[in-house]
Amino acid sequence: MKNKLQLFVFFCFLFLSACDSQLNNPYSDNDSTQSVLYESFSERPKHLDPVAAYSSNEYAIIGQVYEPPLQYHYLKRPYELTPLSAEKMPTVRYLNEKGEILNNPKDNEIVFTDYIIDIKQNVRFQPHPAFAKDAQGNFVYHALTEKQISAVNKLSDFEKTGTRELTADDYVYQIKRLANPKLQSPIAEMMKNYIVNFEKFNEADFGAQVINRYQYKIRINGKSPQFIFWLAMPFFAPMPWEADAFYGQAGLHEKNITLDWFPIGTGAYFLAENNPNRRMILLKNPNFHGEKYPTEGDIDDAKNGLLTDAGKALPFIDKVVFMLEKETIPYWTKFLQGYYDLSGISSDSFDQAVQFTGSGGVALTPSMTEKGIHLETSVTLSDYYLAFNMLDSTVGGSSESARKLRQAISIAVDYEEYISIFMNGRGVPAQGILPEGIYGYAEGEAGTNHDVYDWNGKPQRKNIDAAKKLLAEAGYENGIDPKTKEPLILYFDTTAVSTDDRPRMNWYRKQFEKLGIKLIVRATDYNRFQEKLRTGNAQLFFFGWNADYPDPENFFFLLYGAHSKVKFSGENSSNYENAEFDRLFEQMRSMDNSPERYEIIQKMQHILQHDAPWVFGFHPKNFALYHQWFHNLKPNLMANNNLKYLRLDTQKREELREKWNRPFH
Repeated sequence: MKNKLQLFVFFCFLFLSACDSQLNNPYSDNDSTQSVLYESFSERPKHLDPVAAYSSNEYAIIGQVYEPPLQYHYLKRPYELTPLSAEKMPTVRYLNEKGEILNNPKDNEIVFTDYIIDIKQNVRFQPHPAFAKDAQGNFVYHALTEKQISAVNKLSDFEKTGTRELTADDYVYQIKRLANPKLQSPIAEMMKNYIVNFEKFNEADFGAQVINRYQYKIRINGKSPQFIFWLAMPFFAPMPWEADAFYGQAGLHEKNITLDWFPIGTGAYFLAENNPNRRMILLKNPNFHGEKYPTEGDIDDAKNGLLTDAGKALPFIDKVVFMLEKETIPYWTKFLQGYYDLSGISSDSFDQAVQFTGSGGVALTPSMTEKGIHLETSVTLSDYYLAFNMLDSTVGGSSESARKLRQAISIAVDYEEYISIFMNGRGVPAQGILPEGIYGYAEGEAGTNHDVYDWNGKPQRKNIDAAKKLLAEAGYENGIDPKTKEPLILYFDTTAVSTDDRPRMNWYRKQFEKLGIKLIVRATDYNRFQEKLRTGNAQLFFFGWNADYPDPENFFFLLYGAHSKVKFSGENSSNYENAEFDRLFEQMRSMDNSPERYEIIQKMQHILQHDAPWVFGFHPKNFALYHQWFHNLKPNLMANNNLKYLRLDTQKREELREKWNRPFH
């Protein structure tokens, strides 16, 4: 240790200006010879096995490792699917009950749909011990002894690695894993409705089958244009059987040598280090099959420098380091010092980074522009809303009285104010269930919720007198419950129990006080809250939804009667049911995008706006800051594999780090 310290001091003396200027550098590794992207994480991903992973922090890792058949075009909007590990877009065939192919069928004639998927050839998995073989072709690590297992503590302790070519069987194997109840995939129940004979995953008539080495088939029930979007999610990425054979050995799980800690894929990167107490590291996959940066995009992409790298080989970055950062202030400080390449903006740092312009827009503060920092904003494909339990005897049901009560509350709960106070303006008030960017979203007056807003060149929330008038018509004049002659009492169930949540809960109480209604907040833990939703014992509650895929069906199904939480254990937590809405939903969901589908979507929006099963809240707005050496950043809210497109000017970064981090003498 002493010799190493003397050597370090010697080199610091020799290169005094460079070494002395960055004594605060948080990275001990010498990454100067590589292109390294520095990001952070605050909580270790629970699952890295694509059969179970379903959260954003998990997808931040596995999206770079696994390659499902399809992906979203990085630059094009609206979002467009393109081949990833598939050779081309799937061939779609429609069949009758006998399995005979139909030509130009009507939707009601389609009993099955086949997706025929051709995969790319000569694609190889990342180097991994699961593939290692000896000279005789036997797997080296598939029958480990207790002694061998006791000698290893991490995946890198296995000296030998191997690889093999990707085949169609790897995709079918993964779909069978989705169906295996022992693995408890979160989408298993949903896939039962799609994939033919999903429960029979070990039988010949299972809905996913290998056709040949480079081609497989998925057969689904009926027609569902939305199913193809699932083929861009890691759930449907290929999984080699060798992964389960290797990781399933007794003794490895106790050492965290599992598929949930170390995935096996064909993507641009592989997970080289998983240390949840310090960092996670992705390295460029040496076996990556090659992919090129897009050569076309949206109309302004060339002007914005997003096509500078058109046609160049991916990925550009050699290494991605995710450092553990539990607090926002240290992260923000390191970003300003240049030790993180991009950053979100916490509430504590918002005023330091962003200022509002006179026209209501946003701009960076002078301190940010002086550093050459850039800002990207994007409206998320998410809904946040205050939901009514439509089974409740007071706020629920289809009576005119209950409907007007919900409409009055929808006007009174001022989400413009909420966005301003609690979100630093980072949100867009929702006019309905669809956010911008989803097919069927209508702009301007046509998309305005006229039960809650007036149109004056832009939506303007109706004044409180309009809400009070509706309340009186509902039978609650001045907020008085005619049964008790006292203010109407409503109950808001929430998991918001911390001290930091109190201002928001007080804000909700004040919104209802404007109508003379007393809102009682019932805080509870998450499990109890979920139980209340399952049994229909919540009256009002706040909820959110992030799109799985960019189609209106993925939002409207949240209010489809057959998906009622209480009746059918579905995602319709409001238990809303409207026969006309359900009929239109069933018609719309199997249609391809067309003027007819668009009109049906507008009718569905208007029904929901009028019935008000939700107080349509807001769609959050993402704010991303990035340094001038960071290139090719374009928010893509559907893609999970964006790291391969990013490029860094590491020389510029080193120059600016040195400039910004000189010590005071």
